[in-house]
Amino acid sequence: MESIKDRVAIVGMGCTKFGELWDKSVEDLIVDSCYEAFEDAGIEPKDIQMAWFGSLMSGFTGYHLAKALKLDYIPVTHVENFCAGGQDTLRNACYGVASGVCDIALACGVEKDKDHRGAMPFNIQEPLDRSMAQWDLPPASQFGQYATRYFYHYQDYYGWDFEGFKRVLALISVKNHHNGMLAPKAHLHREITVDDVLKARIISWPFTLYDACGMSDGGAAAIVTTPEIAKSLRKDYILVKAQAEAVGSGQSFLQSDYDFVHIPENVAAAKMAYQEAGITNPRQEIDIAEMHDCFSSTELITYEDLGFSPRGKAPEDVKAGSFTLEGDLPVNTDGGLKCFGHPLSASGLRMTYEIYKQLQGKVDNPKRQVKNARIGLIHNLGSNVGIHVGAVSIFGRLD
Repeated sequence: MESIKDRVAIVGMGCTKFGELWDKSVEDLIVDSCYEAFEDAGIEPKDIQMAWFGSLMSGFTGYHLAKALKLDYIPVTHVENFCAGGQDTLRNACYGVASGVCDIALACGVEKDKDHRGAMPFNIQEPLDRSMAQWDLPPASQFGQYATRYFYHYQDYYGWDFEGFKRVLALISVKNHHNGMLAPKAHLHREITVDDVLKARIISWPFTLYDACGMSDGGAAAIVTTPEIAKSLRKDYILVKAQAEAVGSGQSFLQSDYDFVHIPENVAAAKMAYQEAGITNPRQEIDIAEMHDCFSSTELITYEDLGFSPRGKAPEDVKAGSFTLEGDLPVNTDGGLKCFGHPLSASGLRMTYEIYKQLQGKVDNPKRQVKNARIGLIHNLGSNVGIHVGAVSIFGRLD
């Protein structure tokens, strides 16, 4: 199988402010994000040859994108892949360029969560909406079980009580809130402390309010092309090093020995991405990462699934500050889902926007600019135990 490494370049990106955007329609968010990307790339909508539109609940065909941008009878494909939808939208656009069927493609992901019956609490579609004969787990309960199992699995090793473990999780939330304070486009701007996390109301044991991300409205877009065309548009284009995705088919849920302290879809997607990008030591070779932090335990476990921390050692890295802005591998430098919220099909492209700007050295607040970042990674995780969608993408500056 051929690699996509260095065959596709990102030449323009746009991202709206995320939040409760009651005064913005889906089409407003498409226009705002895409026109920032057009301006960034120095092109016009008429230059787009194919487009991919990501949305779970804010449009079910490519019509919304075509109408908002007044595209002239080009192919527009609708993409939905739950929490990995935005990342998968970009993956499809990248493969469109890499395959040679188009030279310039647009990927746009948008969600109006706040206008749709409260987003996640609404009557969730497949794969989470099942008959009564099938198992089901709401997101908070599911990831709460991961957290509880992680505590008991490593309880003897660390000699901690549950409060000690929750303090580790709280440090992740505190980090992301601090970073979000430095991101103008984030939804939530509020510093919090470990005690704030521990004393907040319980939403699903062991999570308190600050262990979970919120739901937001938002949109983000990327323009991709060949490296040859990219050279004629700008000098600081960003190369796609890998696009990987792994979807479970129920294996871990049906296996009696599944340990609930790792997520196989994460591991499989990371393995594919590292192989494609030629990365053998992710902790040393990745300079910055955006990670799916729907809950604090998700970020903790993903540190290990992606090889940033050895198995069972992520709490030590968290306490050492390894993933802070000052650490050796900054994670969620813009505040992550914790501060942007999670408009599902926009999140992956929003993460890519952050990495794109970081690698260019053009972050909107220099206080969170990572120095000399050359390789960046984004990660998303959607759906439910055993049927997760794990996605890992890697991007790099010109050598």
